[in-house]
Amino acid sequence: MGSVKALFEPETVLLVGSSTLKEKVGLVSPQLFRNVIHNMRKFFKGKTFIMDVNGKVGVKDLEKLPETPELAVVMLPSQDSLHYVEKCAAFGVKAFILISGGFNDDQRRQLLRMKETYDVRILGPNTVMGVINTANGLNTTFERDLMPKRGNIAVISQSGGVGACILDWACFYGVGLSKVAFVGDKVDVDDTDLIQYLGEDEETRVICLYMEGLKEGRSFIEETRRVVKKKPIIALKGGITQESAHRAKSHTASMAGSDEVFNAAFKKAGIIRVGDVEELMNAALALSKQPPMMGDNVAIVSNVGGPAILAADAVVRNGLKLARLSEKTRVEIERAYPGVDPVNPLDLIADARAERFQKVLDLVLADENVDGVLVINMLKSCFFEPEDAKVIPKVAANHPKKPIVDVPAGGEDFKLVYEVIGESPIPLYNLPEKGVQALKALRHYGKILNALHMG
Repeated sequence: MGSVKALFEPETVLLVGSSTLKEKVGLVSPQLFRNVIHNMRKFFKGKTFIMDVNGKVGVKDLEKLPETPELAVVMLPSQDSLHYVEKCAAFGVKAFILISGGFNDDQRRQLLRMKETYDVRILGPNTVMGVINTANGLNTTFERDLMPKRGNIAVISQSGGVGACILDWACFYGVGLSKVAFVGDKVDVDDTDLIQYLGEDEETRVICLYMEGLKEGRSFIEETRRVVKKKPIIALKGGITQESAHRAKSHTASMAGSDEVFNAAFKKAGIIRVGDVEELMNAALALSKQPPMMGDNVAIVSNVGGPAILAADAVVRNGLKLARLSEKTRVEIERAYPGVDPVNPLDLIADARAERFQKVLDLVLADENVDGVLVINMLKSCFFEPEDAKVIPKVAANHPKKPIVDVPAGGEDFKLVYEVIGESPIPLYNLPEKGVQALKALRHYGKILNALHMG
């Protein structure tokens, strides 16, 4: 565990690369080396040392370093990487991130021998972008100036491309991340090691996984079952068809395996499975901000009729139920607003402003027949103003055990409301169907917690 921790929390990092070497096909290039140096110097709060094997930048020999680094990031072709990993391990470096790929089976076995001989941990090879820790600024990516906002969602990706897509999504929507790990070929450090570390990480509330294959299924299930009691884990699995599974094997040197086997493993492990990157991040956003939903009954509170009906359809399609409001709730809504039909989904009418939303939301969340609420607050063709949205987190704070998600449907409306309450504990979505899927993830986690508690 100590050396896995060194992958994310080192005080000293050595960047090993070349200012002249460039592979004909592959990541190794002076540009990649320069960009990683740039990002580390810009963001990392610890010490960054540079070793250019051509001697043009930093030092050429380890002996010239003022102290022994805890972590080395190696950006060289496979054979050169092996040479410098052994050299650094003998020097006392405890953890390695291998950015480049192209390692054959014999070279992977050599890496494992070094791991055993020197008691080091190795992430990769073929990690492509290595790791990010938004708390200390550790950033081994080669996309210049790329740094997501600090938050509580951790990402483990077996693919550099999928991981980059998630990073781009998080940066675009301003969603905060805690840690990001690109695991590549998983010759040593794997998903189980990282889940164990992130399970204890105070910065992380939700763990997201993109995986194509798995080596030690039993230990993976045991560790995830332990962690999901404290933190939800969401997984997106690549290589579920026979054709893509074959590609996944050559992509990250990992057997993709039968999708049915993975389904059973995820279920046993208590993992929430999703179908695409957007669903992964939408679920993570909800789980990072809201409590689990402990029952199936959803109430919809909207200022427009049509989107509320689409949301009601989505509720049923996603295996949830439309809550039947209690007689007490219905009477109080009717008394306060005679023009509002007190049935679920609740249409507050297009002239609803903050006061009406606040009063009705409070009544609905207090109703014992309601387990979670989806709010729709459109601006177009409505009287609702972006500032009115401030009542949603205000009311939600009085009902901390019931989840609530907000849908300012559309594009511009979403942006305007996001500017007002995007930083609040209320997750926002631009379509009713996405809001319902978020509630489905919160309900899934509620069921997992119940099952683990009963077990």
